[in-house]
Amino acid sequence: MTSYQLPDAQALVEMTVDGEPRSGVRVIRSADDVVTLSLALDGIPDSGTTVTLRWPAGPRGRYALPGTVVQVDGNRVDIRAAGTLQVEQQRNYVRGGGGEHVLLLQQDRGDTLGWVRDISEQGVRAHFADVELTEGDEVGLRVQLERDIVEIRATVVKVGTLRQMIPRRGPMSVEVVAVFTPEESQATVIRRYVFRQQLLARTRTIS
Repeated sequence: MTSYQLPDAQALVEMTVDGEPRSGVRVIRSADDVVTLSLALDGIPDSGTTVTLRWPAGPRGRYALPGTVVQVDGNRVDIRAAGTLQVEQQRNYVRGGGGEHVLLLQQDRGDTLGWVRDISEQGVRAHFADVELTEGDEVGLRVQLERDIVEIRATVVKVGTLRQMIPRRGPMSVEVVAVFTPEESQATVIRRYVFRQQLLARTRTIS
């Protein structure tokens, strides 16, 4: 018998591949340490790919279970559980802040200074001028959070661009959403910062 708690058959789970979450993935069956999933044909990962499955854990947040693709049959994929089942608490997804300096570190392209729109323990939304980025790019981010600096590797999951036209044609504004998995010390710094910003925001609202 497995020590893993696996999602039930017919449940919907989220599967993260290379930092990109894919929602609406259905469980066909789960037994021992293997989960069989049904996916869209354009989202089938290769055998040997490392993935993370997530599904609701009630008020506590959601379960997160790392695994490896061990078999692919059409649109069905077998995932063998690996590592440790964790509960990701809802607080991990609280976003806050805004206006902090962030340095985008791109190999062979130099560094670009931008600013944060919001940040959480799982990702950041930031703005830069005239940078070239596409979904799936691996980048470095160095974020100034008051007296602390967090430097982390991240995966770009969304890019939006808008050319400044008023009062005259200007640089391209690039909004970037990137996700990351921080070390616990980094997650603690981000969490404390976000909570401080929320407290300050509530204080200003009350006053």
